[in-house]
Amino acid sequence: MTKRKQTSKTEAEAREVATAESVAQMDRDEMIAVAAYYRAEQRAFEPGHELEDWAQAEKQIDASLHAH
Repeated sequence: MTKRKQTSKTEAEAREVATAESVAQMDRDEMIAVAAYYRAEQRAFEPGHELEDWAQAEKQIDASLHAH
């Protein structure tokens, strides 16, 4: 029989935290994308402002997330 290496509790906890952080990052990115979309919609999707929309949305979402 081959012995399997048992994962320590701390290794499992570290993976769980990393997974939670990854999900949180995906949620943040989605929130920024939605906010940037609405900024673009407000100006009738005039081209050339995509980076500005994203940067402003990112500031807005980060401020909102850090306020909680």
